[in-house]
Amino acid sequence: MAVETAGRASVSRWRRGAAALLLAALAIASVWTWWAESHPRQERRLRVLVHEHLGKWFPEEMAPADGWHGLYARGAGTSGDRSPVLLVHGLDEPGSIWDDLVPALQAAGHAVWELRFPNDQGIDRSAEFLAAHWADLPPDRPVAIIGHSMGGLVARDFVSRLWRAGQPGPDIAGVVLVGTPNGGSDWARLRVWLELRDHFPSSAGRRFSLFAALRDGAGEAKIDLRPDSDFLRALNARPWPEGVPVLAIAGRLVAPPAGLAAGLAKAGAEAGSPALERELSNWWSTVGEDLGDGVVSLASAGVPGGPAPLIVDASHRGMLARLLPGDPEPPAIALVLAALRSWETGIRATADDVVGGHR
Repeated sequence: MAVETAGRASVSRWRRGAAALLLAALAIASVWTWWAESHPRQERRLRVLVHEHLGKWFPEEMAPADGWHGLYARGAGTSGDRSPVLLVHGLDEPGSIWDDLVPALQAAGHAVWELRFPNDQGIDRSAEFLAAHWADLPPDRPVAIIGHSMGGLVARDFVSRLWRAGQPGPDIAGVVLVGTPNGGSDWARLRVWLELRDHFPSSAGRRFSLFAALRDGAGEAKIDLRPDSDFLRALNARPWPEGVPVLAIAGRLVAPPAGLAAGLAKAGAEAGSPALERELSNWWSTVGEDLGDGVVSLASAGVPGGPAPLIVDASHRGMLARLLPGDPEPPAIALVLAALRSWETGIRATADDVVGGHR
């Protein structure tokens, strides 16, 4: 009986200890979240400091020359007169975003290159990583850059801050931004879950490991992606080089149903209130614009001072990647190919020229 009582007391103490540890962990996490949300600039400096010290303490394990990061040829085109294309992925992207676009580019005659960079580090450092590899691209023809999501910000920062015409490496044919959060995205706060997806085994054979995650950065990118971050303010205030065309493509997850306008008009007429019709129309428009592609709103997808983005009815990844093998070709692919054709002719195409009137 005494042994049984002692056993129950031991279990009770273990449970109380585990509960105390859990509460302490939750308290620490809550305090850290509150502090980080209130002090993004200081949080970024702390993350940069941690990343730099890890590089000093573990130079071999933290080196980005790990067989994953770098510049990779995805295949040669069939014709020598088409612009080579450089693909720049987004935050915590394992690489599958390009699986449908690469064959389409190759079939159109484009040589395709892919940049894999430590994407959790600051976006400015990722742009510098791109700059360090730019001279490794074939210099004989201008290269078109296609950036998905945060990759578009990397491309914009590189072109506007680090690239100069006539420097070593190719000229730039143009830049396509697909689902790029030019005005920021609050979804970046969920970076920890994207990190897990990034490091699961992929077709390229990348395997999850602690140092693989740390080599990518200490999470500085998610601070840069917040609306009104220091990085975005500086980027959006910087002039864009003349002679470099840029095209933004935005996704719309919720398209207006057929007959919606007529239905709203009828509802307003039956209620005898034109104001009601206007309110309903404005409400639906706001829902679609704020939701955007599910990650980036339509307002955020536009380049400040640039042309309005072209809109396709698709999700953030669905603009470029099929969900299932039998799905139709993702809608942004045709727009990308049309933009490349227009730039090769030397004609600055309008939105209607690129998409044939598509909206």
